[in-house]
Amino acid sequence: MSVFSRLAPRLQQAIVARLGWTGLRPVQEEAGRVLLEGRNAVILAPTAGGKTEAAFFPVLSQLVDEPPEGLAALYVAPIKALLNNQAPRLGLYTEMVGLRRMVWHGDVGTHARKSFLGDPTELLMTTPESLEVMLVSQRVDTGAALSCGADSAVSSNGAGGHRRRSVSALFADLRVVVIDEIHAMAGTDRGAHLMSVLERLVRLSRHDVQRIGLSATVGNPDAILAWLQGSSGRPGSVVDPPRDPRRRQLLVVHREDLDALARDAALVARGRKCLIFCQSRSMTEAVAEQLGRHDTPVFVHHSAVSKEERERAEERFHHGSDACIVATSTLELGIDVGDLDRVLQAEAPDTVSSFMQRMGRTGRRAGQAANTSFFCETAEGVIQAVALVELAKRGWVESIRVTDRCWPVLVHQLLALALAYDGVPVEEAWDHLHRVPDLAGIQRAEFDRLLAWMLRDHSLVEVGGRLVLGPKAERRFGRRNFMELFAVFSSPQSYRVLTTAAQPLGTLSQGFVDRLCEGVSCFLLAGRPWAVLHIRHDDRSIVVEPAPHGREPTWGGYLPSFLGFELCQTALEVLAGDRDYGYLHESARQVLAERRATFAGVLAPHVGGVEVDDDEIRWWTFAGGRINGTLRYALNTLHGGWKIVPDNYLVKVRAEGLQEEEFREAVERMHEPAIWEDERLWGEVAASLPSYRLSKFQALMPLWVQREVVGAYLLDVEGARGWLELFAGGLTS
Repeated sequence: MSVFSRLAPRLQQAIVARLGWTGLRPVQEEAGRVLLEGRNAVILAPTAGGKTEAAFFPVLSQLVDEPPEGLAALYVAPIKALLNNQAPRLGLYTEMVGLRRMVWHGDVGTHARKSFLGDPTELLMTTPESLEVMLVSQRVDTGAALSCGADSAVSSNGAGGHRRRSVSALFADLRVVVIDEIHAMAGTDRGAHLMSVLERLVRLSRHDVQRIGLSATVGNPDAILAWLQGSSGRPGSVVDPPRDPRRRQLLVVHREDLDALARDAALVARGRKCLIFCQSRSMTEAVAEQLGRHDTPVFVHHSAVSKEERERAEERFHHGSDACIVATSTLELGIDVGDLDRVLQAEAPDTVSSFMQRMGRTGRRAGQAANTSFFCETAEGVIQAVALVELAKRGWVESIRVTDRCWPVLVHQLLALALAYDGVPVEEAWDHLHRVPDLAGIQRAEFDRLLAWMLRDHSLVEVGGRLVLGPKAERRFGRRNFMELFAVFSSPQSYRVLTTAAQPLGTLSQGFVDRLCEGVSCFLLAGRPWAVLHIRHDDRSIVVEPAPHGREPTWGGYLPSFLGFELCQTALEVLAGDRDYGYLHESARQVLAERRATFAGVLAPHVGGVEVDDDEIRWWTFAGGRINGTLRYALNTLHGGWKIVPDNYLVKVRAEGLQEEEFREAVERMHEPAIWEDERLWGEVAASLPSYRLSKFQALMPLWVQREVVGAYLLDVEGARGWLELFAGGLTS
C-alpha cells in the first residue's frame, strides 16, 4: 500500500489540490513508512530530491491526526539563510493543513518572539544558538530545572516559578525534531552543542522525541544515525533509496592567471544563471571584481557580505535569467536559488561532499545535465579536481568523524547550564552532559578534574552546592546580556561597511580595518571596489564610495587546511598513472602531462616515492595533512636536528649533509611500535604544538585539555601508524 494513502486525508487532499502532485517520490515513500512507524531516521537524497517533503509530510500527517497542545515540531538548520529560504515552503505546508509555523533567529524582532511565546505555533524553525537563547535568556522566561520533568519544573520563588512553568509548557508536547543539512553539524562543535541542547529540551517533553536528519551526501549514515539518536529509545533507520543515474557534464580548465580565468568564466556565464564557488572570501571578492570587468552581472554571497546584499543576489536568481553569483560554501547548503544553468568552481574544493553538493545545484530541469566546470590557476588545482571527480564517479564520499571527547562544548555547556538555571548542582550537570554522544568519551574523573580547574580559575564558583558563573567567565562573556555565551563559535570583532546612502555592504575584520586609511585606501566588498571616506571607531563602521579599483580584503584567522587521505591517494593515482580523462580541457591535459613528466621515475602507485637533492629529501607520501604532520613529529623524535616541513602531499626534510641512507634508516625505525605507544612522547609533542585558537573557550581550559584539543585537530597518530604499516618497505629507490 502506498504511503500516500496512509497520510491524513486533509493532507492528501492538499497535496493534490494545492501542490498538484499525483504521487510521492521513492525517498518520500520509504521515509513515510519509516517515520509513520515512529522510527528515528537519517534521510538521504540529492539536492532538490524531495528530502524536506519526505520528512514533513509524515510529521504533519501525525499532527493533523493528533492535534498538539502548542509547539510540537522543531526544524533546525545550520544557518539563518536556510531558515529564511525554507520558511515559505514550510509555511505553505503547515497552512494548507490548518497549522502554523514560526521562524526564530537573531534577525527576528522582539514582537514576533513575544507573540510566539504567548501563542506558540505547532512548528518552530530555528538554529542551535537560538534554542540556547530560549533556554538561557531570562527575557524568554525559560529557566526550567534541569533534572525535573515537564510537570514538576516549578520554582518555589514567585517570579522564578512563573518562568519555569513557562518553559515546561512550551516544550511539554514536543514530538519531533528535524535537523536539515545534518552533515554540516555532525562531528563539529556546533553539532555537539545542538545535541546537548536537544537533550535538555527532550527532558521537558512527555514524549520520546522523534529525531530526523536530512542530508544529500554523507559517507557513514549509520554512524550519523547513532549520533542523532542520543538518549532516544526509538529504533532508527537510514532512508537511502536507489537513485536514478543522472547525466553529468564535467570540464577541468587551466588558466595561468585570475584575469584569464575570469574571462573564460564570463564567457560561460553570459546569458545564463551561474554559481561560481570559491574557496575563500578573499578569492570570492577578487573573482567577482574580475568578472565585473567583463560586463557580467555579478553578485557576491559569503558570510561577510550584508544580509541585504545576499538577499539581492538570491532575489535576482529567482526572477532573472542572466546573473552570476560568486559564493563560498554559504550556497553549498540547501538554500534554494532556483534552477541553475551552470556551476563553476575556481580551483577545487577540499572534499567530494562539497563537490557533489555544488554540482547538485544543476540538472534539475528535464533534459538538463548536472554540470561543473573547474577553472584552475594551479597545477595542484587541476590534479585535485580530477581526484575529486574520480572519487565521486566511484560513489565514494567522506565519512564524518564524530568525536566523543568534545571538550570545548563541555566547557561551554557547563557555563550555559550555570547561567540558565541560576546555578546547577554538579551531579545534575554530569547526569546531563555524560548522556550527550559528543561528550560520552569523557570519564567522570576527567570531568571532575576539569571542574576543579574551572573553580580554581574562577570561571565557575560553587555556591550552596550549585555551580554558578565565576568572575572570569562573567568578564569574558557577560557583555550584551551574555550574547557571546549562546554560541560555541566566535563572533569576531568587525566593522560594518556602509555606503554614503547608509546601504549596508558587509563587514571587515578589525585587523584589516587597522591597515586602512581615510581618503587613501580602497578595497573590494560585494564584488565591487570601494574607497574609504570615514572610519568611525565609536560605532565600528566605515563609510565608503565607489572606486575604480581595490585590493582583496582579509577577515583574519588562519588554520591549516587538511586534505583527506583518500583524496590525496587518488591524486597520487592520477599522477602515477597514464590514463587520459575525457573531461580535461587541452590546457588541463597539458598541465597533467607536465606534472607526470616531472614525477617520472619518482612515484609508484599507492606508495608515492622519495626525491633526493642536495641537503633536501622530499618524501611524497600523498597521505593527507594530518598524517603527514604526525609523521613529521615522529621523525623529529629520531632526528631533532632536521628541519621537517609537511603539507598534504609530502614531508620535506632538510639538513646540511643529509644522506638518503640516514633518512631511510629513520623511516625504518618509525615502524617500531614503541614510538607510537609512548604516551609520554606524544604528550611532549602535544605540548610543542602551535597554540591555534580552535575555540573561544580555550582560555577557560587547563593546559592538558588545550593540548588534547589542538592535538586532535593537528595529529592523527593511529592514521600515521596505520599508513606506515600498510606501506612498510614500499618506498621506491
